[in-house]
Amino acid sequence: MLPKKPVSDLGAQMDREGRNRASYASIVVVLFLLRPFAFWGVTVEAKPLLGTSSCRDCGNPNVVMVMCDSFDGRLTFHPENETVALPFINLMKRDGSLFLNAYTNSPICCPSRAAMWSGLFSHLTESWNNFKGLDPNYTTWVDLMEKHGYYTQKYGKTDYTSGHHSLSNRVEAWTRNVDFLLQQEGRPVAELTGDKKYVRVMKKDWEITDKAATWIRNKATNLTQPFVLYLGLNLPHPYPSPSSGENYGSSTFLTSPYWLERVIYKAIRIPKWSPLSEMHPVDYYSSYTKNCTGKFTQKEIRDIRAHYYAMCAETDAMLGEIISALCETGLLKRTLVIFTADHGELAMEHRQFYKMSMYEASSHIPLLIMGPTIKSQLVSSVVSLVDIYPTMLDVARIPIPKNLSGHSLLPLISEKAENKFPSRNQHPACVLSEFHGCNVNSSTYMLRTGKWKYIAYSDGHSVSPQLFDLSADPDELINVATMFPRIAQSLNKKLHSIIDYPKVSALVEQYNKQQFINWKQSAGQNYSDILANLRWHQDWKKHPKKYEHVINKWIKGNTTV
Repeated sequence: MLPKKPVSDLGAQMDREGRNRASYASIVVVLFLLRPFAFWGVTVEAKPLLGTSSCRDCGNPNVVMVMCDSFDGRLTFHPENETVALPFINLMKRDGSLFLNAYTNSPICCPSRAAMWSGLFSHLTESWNNFKGLDPNYTTWVDLMEKHGYYTQKYGKTDYTSGHHSLSNRVEAWTRNVDFLLQQEGRPVAELTGDKKYVRVMKKDWEITDKAATWIRNKATNLTQPFVLYLGLNLPHPYPSPSSGENYGSSTFLTSPYWLERVIYKAIRIPKWSPLSEMHPVDYYSSYTKNCTGKFTQKEIRDIRAHYYAMCAETDAMLGEIISALCETGLLKRTLVIFTADHGELAMEHRQFYKMSMYEASSHIPLLIMGPTIKSQLVSSVVSLVDIYPTMLDVARIPIPKNLSGHSLLPLISEKAENKFPSRNQHPACVLSEFHGCNVNSSTYMLRTGKWKYIAYSDGHSVSPQLFDLSADPDELINVATMFPRIAQSLNKKLHSIIDYPKVSALVEQYNKQQFINWKQSAGQNYSDILANLRWHQDWKKHPKKYEHVINKWIKGNTTV
């Protein structure tokens, strides 16, 4: 019998015993096939991972959702990104449904989580930025499940009413389309901490993971009703960078040698960059404000990406702790396990880090669902975070409201979907994502369908759109909007049928101006001095009158709604 040890320690032992990364996850799977076998110190009868129990046998299933932050969804399946060992994601992939085309509805923390918790698109909730989300009393799917007999427990990051932000963040978002460029983020860097025995780098995440696992072992096992457990992680979001100043952002990719050993450094692909002169104007603004227009060596880029992948490995280990607790207690066979993220991380693709972009690294999220009666399969349908809300109501057998933006995923993943959902409409063949926050100087709208990704900006005329054929150009380097005008026009028409995006853009601009005016009035005559000391206004002091004039011109400009 194996001595009991943390999931991460067991992973390290496996890694040392077999350096072949392809077999790393399979070693975990082999443990489930032994008769009987020891799983992190607990002897379990040899059965399929999820047994043969069904929701009908045990009533409504339990639900455990692990939602992390900034996880590139392509890491869960893309061959070129198999540079890091993710054994527990691979385990869920083997025994559950993996969505190959899952997207965020807004590539930033608060708006994306508002969409997930509400089942509504951002323009319907008016969650425009990282500090304007849902009303604190909004009824989420967890609230509804609690009203219908579920015991509910939440740990960690929820962030659907407001995310992390500073005064600088707010001003950056409000003034994003003012006519000047000023850097705001710290330069992205990779840093190591600790040694090869240093496992718990993100201490806060490990603490809440421990609490969630303890709750499963001590509380969930004694419940006489089904439960919902939500665990929100900060990883693999980059860490704060205090060197950037008082209003520092998060541009540090931090990990330890322990996790870096799980990355195949030489296999890391250096992303292709378009020349600065050829970048789309919105991309150039984003790259500039993220402090990425300077020179980076290939080693710098590879180190940043390696550290990011290592942070993803640490995230995977936290997921493993939860799966371990469910397995030890016998609850796994009666529990739906969901792993997802609020958005991705560019990690130096397209000369950017962070998110706030519709490129795949930023907008493509992981989504894996494992549980009783869930098929073991790869799902190619395009889906998004708004689909979580109706899916959870479906799981709890709660009637689904007709006004939701999302659709239940159960018809796509249930073993007997044709019998259980005979009259259910098919899932739409497209998804919508939109962005209205900082680091981007225009409201942005993405329609993803089939092999196409269409991106529109602002009013649809003042900024040129982008069209990418993801089958021929997975790196999204060739904008083919002018090469395929009929397709671009057709997708733009489809986008308009979902959202009147010129009107939404005008509403956001009106909101931004009014919020800035309110703040400016509250700051009084000192407003210019305050701006001069914010993170991104590093040149303000050199030409204060010039920038004040630009601000005033922007305020007086017409906004048509």
